Amino acid sequence: MWDERASRLRREITQLAAAGLGASELHAAAIELVGRTVSSELTCWATIDPETRVISSMVSGENRIPPEYEPRLAEAEYSSDEPHSFATLARDGVTLARLSELSAADRRRSTRLHTIWRPLGLDEELRVMFRADGVCWGAAGMVRAGADFTARETDFLTAVAPAIGSATRLAVRAEARGGAGPGRPAVVIIGSDGRLQGVTPDAREWQDRLEAIAPGRFRVMMQVMASGSRSSESGYFRARLRDADGQWAILQASTLLGGEDHQVAVAIEPVTGDQLVGLMLVAYELSPREREICREVIGGHPTTEIANHLFISVHTVQDHLKSVFAKVGVRSRGELVARLRPDNPEAFTTDRQFARL
Repeated sequence: MWDERASRLRREITQLAAAGLGASELHAAAIELVGRTVSSELTCWATIDPETRVISSMVSGENRIPPEYEPRLAEAEYSSDEPHSFATLARDGVTLARLSELSAADRRRSTRLHTIWRPLGLDEELRVMFRADGVCWGAAGMVRAGADFTARETDFLTAVAPAIGSATRLAVRAEARGGAGPGRPAVVIIGSDGRLQGVTPDAREWQDRLEAIAPGRFRVMMQVMASGSRSSESGYFRARLRDADGQWAILQASTLLGGEDHQVAVAIEPVTGDQLVGLMLVAYELSPREREICREVIGGHPTTEIANHLFISVHTVQDHLKSVFAKVGVRSRGELVARLRPDNPEAFTTDRQFARL
């Protein structure tokens, strides 16, 4: 029965991916599907940036964590001492982790358990990582009271996690084609209590755009940025996210010099095409060598120069390009650059101009 449920869910997830949903929409639908088999009082699914392992979007289930607990959860997620953080699980290649499997010492130092879940009457947590070909694209946290998550439930989630990872990768790939977001650089000042103390008009516009996906998303992401900055040795933290229209922004947080204690400034800027290229190369499952060649092509270098730069033969370059074209679904270098740099007007250069390459 459980195998049949897993097979059915994998088919349903594949259908959602084929429908062209964005990552947040995909996860919202998947939360409902998974909830039919594995129950939880609270659940939150996140898209993970594969390059930075930072949360880039979040979607909650029907029940949301009370707002006053959100700063604590964000702080715990980016604390170096917190066990089973999404970033740690992604780095270590773990697919599934239960709170009950932690040692007594690790349970004692879990901020999530003692300052969030237990005050809310919850005591069991399960975290699942969504990978595709070894790359982590998302994660889910599920918490409930009473009975721990069973072996059958964990086996079920382990069986469906790769399908969700592949679907999330496709969703992120589609979203990345949306290119850079609009507007000028924006600034947000966050206090030690996690509250927004200052917001520029352009930042308010980003808030509206982000909360069109889910109410409260902007505030939660600001708390994530502040917590990441405070837990970083350098005091600097960086993330990428997208709005409801598929436009992307770079968020950069740092401690504010000369301000009140523990204030953090977050700068929000529209991404450039260069800042999305890395994400696109991973999303299309290109090998390290294929990624190098793509960057050379984007730089406008002809085949002979690429071969010289990478110390390989011209024929090897051409063979790699054939593989790249097949994976990306293009037929020429011009189309390849346009796909990887959708915001760059020069990417739409005619193929005649690329002929010399």
